[in-house]
Amino acid sequence: MKKIRNVLFFLTLASSALNLQAKEPIFTVDKPGIKPHRIIRTCCSFGSEMQLFAIPGVKLTEITAMEKIGTHHYLGDPSEGNGIIYTRKGGFIDMGHLRDQADWTAYLYKQLLENRAKGNLSILLGREGGEKTLTAQIAPHLTKSDLIQLAGKIAYDLSVWHEIATWFGASTIPLVPERYSSFSVEDAYSNLLGVTIGIKAIQSELPYEEAVTRIIEETLKNLDVVSNETETYMAMEAVRDIWWTRDKRLPSSKVLLQRQVQVYPCLQPWLVPGWAGSNQKAVELSVPEYASNGESLNHFYELEFRLNYKFPFRKMFPERKDRSITQNDFDRLLAHVAADLTKKESRFR
Repeated sequence: MKKIRNVLFFLTLASSALNLQAKEPIFTVDKPGIKPHRIIRTCCSFGSEMQLFAIPGVKLTEITAMEKIGTHHYLGDPSEGNGIIYTRKGGFIDMGHLRDQADWTAYLYKQLLENRAKGNLSILLGREGGEKTLTAQIAPHLTKSDLIQLAGKIAYDLSVWHEIATWFGASTIPLVPERYSSFSVEDAYSNLLGVTIGIKAIQSELPYEEAVTRIIEETLKNLDVVSNETETYMAMEAVRDIWWTRDKRLPSSKVLLQRQVQVYPCLQPWLVPGWAGSNQKAVELSVPEYASNGESLNHFYELEFRLNYKFPFRKMFPERKDRSITQNDFDRLLAHVAADLTKKESRFR
């Protein structure tokens, strides 16, 4: 299961070892050529002491703290202390989501860089709501900095697709729906924060894993992370029966009472009322959009999705015969999700 398994956000990082000159990252890992799974790490259900439908008596609380996060490992490792952690400027951060998107950004950048000489890239990305394919045109004028931003944009689009696909019935485990976790209030922000950290790590001269480890720590501190697990638990409890409920069991889609569907072009984190000090302002993130010469990054790649029959394709795309869409069609899909949520809310009034 997904969760049980530029206003630019470049916070000032006062480390002389990190800089903004785009250089190829140093990967000191044993598996740099392995294609990552769509979901690399199994994290996390929003809420605390959540009951599971299939396992009575078990309560799930997936939160973490700074002292438990540990070092970053490319493509994951059991030693990572992932979970949800609260920050006063960035809201709830899902560390599994964050790390996944940093790694996807790094992976895609390496693919773009390695295929630069031939000028194009084509990757089959498996199935999730249908077959997924990435094709990219690596124009000669694109700099390494441009390729880093392009990798970040593609990685973020793929994270949005995961939310869309699970809303329409895609799941990792057959017959176990994942709609309960789609567009959770912390998902998009955690994903984009991971992309931002991945971009920063690629720009570092440090080995990739070390760079991500350092940047995660500094970023969370700059977002005014809480001191311990108890504070994250208290923040979670402060929005119980407002953003989520304990009255339903996972994987019920009724666990989440609020969802974040507005995921482009920038994101404001959801902050717990009363938890930010008088001088605390939410840190907005922006999705990478443009190359250094002002061209839209969308011009250089296409994510194609051949949709399965769980999608109401004819309703959303009545003018089309082929069940294929691209990232440029996300607006229609997101509008459909928003309409579904509006209908759901009206039924409970």
